[in-house]
Amino acid sequence: MSKKKAERPDPISLGLPRVGVESHAHLDGEGFSPDELGDILDRAAAAGLAQVGNVFLGPAAYEANRALFANRPEVFFLLGIHPCDAAKVLPGALAAMEAAFRGDANLRAVGEIGLDYYWDATTVEAQKQLFRDQLALARELDLPVAVHSREAEADTLAILDDLGFKGRPLVWHCFGGDAALAREITSRGFHISIPGPVTYRKNTALAEAVAGLDTTRLLLETDAPYLAPEPWRGKRNEPALIVFTARRVAELLGLPVADLWRLAGDNARAFFRL
Repeated sequence: MSKKKAERPDPISLGLPRVGVESHAHLDGEGFSPDELGDILDRAAAAGLAQVGNVFLGPAAYEANRALFANRPEVFFLLGIHPCDAAKVLPGALAAMEAAFRGDANLRAVGEIGLDYYWDATTVEAQKQLFRDQLALARELDLPVAVHSREAEADTLAILDDLGFKGRPLVWHCFGGDAALAREITSRGFHISIPGPVTYRKNTALAEAVAGLDTTRLLLETDAPYLAPEPWRGKRNEPALIVFTARRVAELLGLPVADLWRLAGDNARAFFRL
């Protein structure tokens, strides 16, 4: 007997109003062709997204690709040097980032920045210094921060505490931890962004963490093209698919999905000052 093909419903089938915010996607990266960005963003709008945050991984990517979104006012920008690039940061990169932020009001946050010991543990000290330098830039420019932390949670929190970031606008991007880590993050006044894996059946620790979240600290993201939610798991992720993450988060919090959608969107608009 052949295996039944999984149903993959259209995101518009949820009928959500256009008030949502995708807080973190990589639409200028290798996962997408520039020729398809218009269709991708049109699908996002049809699914209910009012704004989409595109993350540029370093000043070179920003300079090369920002024009891709010149005619898409719904797209706002984040810019940061990823920790896995810490060992190859070019001289002047931080100065170039500062100039970009000062010259482009559509750059709304410094990120994603942080620590990654899963992929790049060999550059721990370089990562820490780069993280500190970019946090200092965010403080100087009075901008929010989007943090990447993988298998480095204790060191990430220690640096944030050391630099006095408690209470400053910061979102823990692509949160995949448990309830204890969620409490550590939100107790400092930080936000948490929930990605597609919350929909995965075996991800019980993440589900429990989301069920206990303070909803005023909640954002949603795809991290596209990665981590597509069920029922699109295994396919390329894109902003429109965030509605299925929203549906699962709403279920865990005991809220109507339309209410959760608007709430998370309003949180993101306030956080990014959109």
